[in-house]
Amino acid sequence: MDSLLAAGLPDFVIVSVPWEVAPVVTAELVAEGIPVLTETPPAPDVEGLRRLWSSVGDSGLVQVAEQNPFLPSRAAQLSVIQGGALGQVSSVQLSSTHLYHAVAVIRLLLGVGMAPVRVEAREFVAPLVDPMTRDGWTGDGSVRDAVTTLATLDFGGLVGLYDFTDNQWHNPLRGSRIVIRGSHGELVDDRLVRLVDPSTAVESRLVRRQTGLGANLEGFALDHLSLDGEVVYRNPFPGVRLADEDIAIGSLLARMIEWCRGEGEPPYPLAAASQDHLIALAISESVASGAAVKTTSEAWSEGV
Repeated sequence: MDSLLAAGLPDFVIVSVPWEVAPVVTAELVAEGIPVLTETPPAPDVEGLRRLWSSVGDSGLVQVAEQNPFLPSRAAQLSVIQGGALGQVSSVQLSSTHLYHAVAVIRLLLGVGMAPVRVEAREFVAPLVDPMTRDGWTGDGSVRDAVTTLATLDFGGLVGLYDFTDNQWHNPLRGSRIVIRGSHGELVDDRLVRLVDPSTAVESRLVRRQTGLGANLEGFALDHLSLDGEVVYRNPFPGVRLADEDIAIGSLLARMIEWCRGEGEPPYPLAAASQDHLIALAISESVASGAAVKTTSEAWSEGV
């Protein structure tokens, strides 16, 4: 730490160290007045979250590297919701990523903020071929037991459904899907159905313009996502060959820079990340106990 600070105060520091160490490093940097972007989750357990918040929460200097809300598809879906196409959103069903990452998306799209939640979760085991890991194809076509976790998140009438199977990120036999339902329609992945008058339901699709396909010579890159001819998401890094995950991470970093310069909103504050992990821990607790778990208001939810 001393050698880092000896070189001059950085605009911000990315903390990418093990769970057990991250809160300590974060607190040391905040004590020096340095903004921090720390990995998810910001602490390993509920008591760790509380200690970290007690130590650095009032500083307003800590952001968390939660990229999932910045994925192009998620940003486009949020734009559709904010445009009112679904009316009042009542439920989000997500089967894509795990625990706090999934909770971050569900909370954002439902707009529930720091509301308490009642969690009921169960695990189910079923046979599944798992031919790919983080390192690539394994060449193993054998069938193994895979655990699927299902959880309902009841935010007092607004509901999230969490659905995740072991290694779903990498297993090509298990995809990613989302269902967002509202009073006037629903959005299933890229398919939108909505009521435009009392006797007319219409269907639209989120259309992805991806350059570099076929005879297109613009280079392989995401250009934008549109709905009925209106752009609802535009790639902030045009013409650059990036996966959606990389676009999301780049967007988070760009917003962190803007926030540190006083030119933008905080990308993902510690309070939001703490709430995400609190609910994720409640999912794991409900699975272990077989009973419902209710979260309560925490210090980080005050005034948010």
